[in-house]
Amino acid sequence: MSAVETPQELSAPNKPSPRVFWAYWLHLGCISVGGPAAQIALMHQALVVEKRWISEARFLHALNYCMLLPGPEAQQMAVYMGWLLHGAWGGIVAGCLFVLPAFALLVLLAWGYMQWGSLPAVAALLYGVKPLVVALVCCAAWRLAKKVLRARWLWGVFLLALCLQVAHLPFPAIILVAAVLGIVVQQYWPHWVETSSAHATAGAQPGVASVIDDNTAVAGLASLRRWTASVLIWGALCGVGVAAALVFYYGQTHLFTRLATFFSQAAFLTFGGAYAVLPYVFDASVQHYHWLTTAQMLDGLALGESTPGPLIMVVTYIGFVAAWQAGLALPDWQAGLIGATIVTWFTFVPSFVMVFLGAPWIERTRQQWRWTAPLHAISAAVIAGMVALALTLTRHVVWPGALEVAAAGLVVLALWLLASKRISILWLLPAFMAFGWLLKAG
Repeated sequence: MSAVETPQELSAPNKPSPRVFWAYWLHLGCISVGGPAAQIALMHQALVVEKRWISEARFLHALNYCMLLPGPEAQQMAVYMGWLLHGAWGGIVAGCLFVLPAFALLVLLAWGYMQWGSLPAVAALLYGVKPLVVALVCCAAWRLAKKVLRARWLWGVFLLALCLQVAHLPFPAIILVAAVLGIVVQQYWPHWVETSSAHATAGAQPGVASVIDDNTAVAGLASLRRWTASVLIWGALCGVGVAAALVFYYGQTHLFTRLATFFSQAAFLTFGGAYAVLPYVFDASVQHYHWLTTAQMLDGLALGESTPGPLIMVVTYIGFVAAWQAGLALPDWQAGLIGATIVTWFTFVPSFVMVFLGAPWIERTRQQWRWTAPLHAISAAVIAGMVALALTLTRHVVWPGALEVAAAGLVVLALWLLASKRISILWLLPAFMAFGWLLKAG
């Protein structure tokens, strides 16, 4: 029997209570492995398909905006989804709980690494999760493609974006190309846009309602100036205010102050995701500031790849190790914890501010015709990115050098259970972790 009902209800589900809401985001923060596309696929599976808290159109509209921002897209999507469901406090809770499990785990692992000089055996538990991540990304890409790619010109944008991905063009440039193509189509072939919009409407499931549906109004949009002023004030307090406090208490040359300065700058350079900014962080941490050795940095990247949360969470490890071995007038563990907290704070605060600033304005553009084609084109490029990631993950998981029969079998099993049996990820994740442990132990 399926663990997830096929959506037949005409009415929307109840709005999630604060307790249910908190529990979901904490759970997602604990299981969100596999990079941004996989994490967004997890969100889509739960929020759109299983729980029906967010409609497909609203999810895609938010995703288009988050893809344009610097910073971790998946965490920004968590903030946006939380804001849609429960306003400002919902965005703060969702964004924080999405990264807190990874923060706690990385601090613990970094402490073990510095204490004993070896990494805990995390890979065994997560071995079976990798095929599940491949299947999740494939299912999400297929589901979104059926909703979005309903016109020939969108298929053209998708194929072009996929080719540019294979050619290793930076993802922000691909998004820009897609947006420009959308603007050109909107200007010179508007009937194509009408056709794609009509097909998308026809392809929607009229019997499925969501808590935040296509036409659900978001509270607070009438007072955008007051909202924007509040976000700027609180953003300045959380960013500039905390940085000023560090300078006042420790001085400009102290390690904690330099960590805050560098990682607040790096937060605005992460266009294209963590893989785009990690070489910059690597060079600065190892070559310029000499906070870590090359071996320590590589071990940190391995930890970041094998733990939940955004890959950029590896900065937590950097802050911990840098402060631990800096010879500060504090116990090593305490210095490491403060360093990790400072780095994580200044990495993610800009994401909260940018989402809270832009989300209300983006919501106002949903019904504006002139934005239709560019946003549809960006959606096509995003799907191309998910397909490219699925191909890359499949190659690394199924064919890392030779055919991994067990991993290939787990991918096929996960695809069958997700697509055909509609088994919830809540059931699949522990099962595949157990499979991975048995295979690794064997």
